[in-house]
Amino acid sequence: MRKFLNLAIVLAFATTSALAQEPVYEGGYNPNLTFEQYEELAYPKPEQSQIFIFTNGNPCYGCEQTINLITQIYNENYQNLYQLQQVNYQTDTEYNYQQTYNLSQPLEIVLVKNQDGQNLGYRKLDNLLPEYDDPVSFEDDFINDVNSYLGEE
Repeated sequence: MRKFLNLAIVLAFATTSALAQEPVYEGGYNPNLTFEQYEELAYPKPEQSQIFIFTNGNPCYGCEQTINLITQIYNENYQNLYQLQQVNYQTDTEYNYQQTYNLSQPLEIVLVKNQDGQNLGYRKLDNLLPEYDDPVSFEDDFINDVNSYLGEE
């Protein structure tokens, strides 16, 4: 009988301590937020304009050099002005970049103009890929394209 009583006490303690150790859900849902507040937190609107480097996972001849040139130019000229993002548009499932920006090439550069959290449009830069082997011309054309479309905000 004593063994049975000890076993019952151990089982009761184990059951209550197991309940106390259950993980607590700490996800994005907060019942104190309105839907609009949740949307703002979950999907923040970028304040800065963006420079997107889109790839599709199939590297092209010159893609790596072009990405390196853009990153270098961005770091030297635009780091505090705009956001630079590199995205594989075929594997990114959070947003439909492919349809939004009409993407089909292995490497595409898109400038997205944002002002006060509002998207004002975009421009694809189609002329850059053939120039990757001439860094001076590439830099001149890229800077000209970025400055003419995004401007000094």
